Amino acid sequence: MRQRLAALAALLCLGAAKPVLVPDVSDSQVQIVYSFTGAELLLFGAILYPHGRQPDHPADVAVVLKGPTQSILVREKQKVAGMWLNADSARFRSAPTFYAIASSRPLSQLVDQRTAAIYELGLDSLQMSPASGAEPAEQARFENGLVDLKRRSGLYVEDSHGVAIREGALYRAQIAIPARVPVGRYVAETFLIQDGKVVAGAVREVDIGKEGFERFVTLAAHHWPFTYGLVAVALSLAIGWGAGALFRRN
Repeated sequence: MRQRLAALAALLCLGAAKPVLVPDVSDSQVQIVYSFTGAELLLFGAILYPHGRQPDHPADVAVVLKGPTQSILVREKQKVAGMWLNADSARFRSAPTFYAIASSRPLSQLVDQRTAAIYELGLDSLQMSPASGAEPAEQARFENGLVDLKRRSGLYVEDSHGVAIREGALYRAQIAIPARVPVGRYVAETFLIQDGKVVAGAVREVDIGKEGFERFVTLAAHHWPFTYGLVAVALSLAIGWGAGALFRRN
């Protein structure tokens, strides 16, 4: 960190025309164990302005924590003859498994729709790459449904007042990590926004993984699925036999 700050200070001394972000995260590795009930990830950092001079109009900050993307199929259910059946469906090639954004002000006050779409700022600006050939209106309907499902499960979050900026140069934001968060490599992005434009950006990586018995089960299911299935069936049979024997004895 000292070397990074020294290099940035030297850059500013040479007369860099743009501000620079120096971001960090409270924990670059989040471990999930059997007792994991969620966590709070702190994203913080400093804004270094050219020659140390802050602008007359303070800049805003938006931070994004994004999980690995996945291909996902969204199905629409319809009630037919009193039963809920799968009807239409749409597939998206690159939906993020987790997405959380916090900003110092509402995004609608910071950037226009075009800029939001370029940097994927906000749930309405996610680029999920539809894989079906449906009409744009239908694709939008399924995309809105997917976002709503993810939001209700706590995997998509938007906080328009989640970033605090002190003295115009230090910022911090807290993002909640739910208990059922998908594992993988996450990307924490920080954007400095001024006069409707993104004037600086920085990226940090966060690894969320499982430890202990949960890690063993995940690896076994992924690398040895057949053996894992046999062990799971055998374990279920053993538990059922043991429970039956115990009840017969009583």
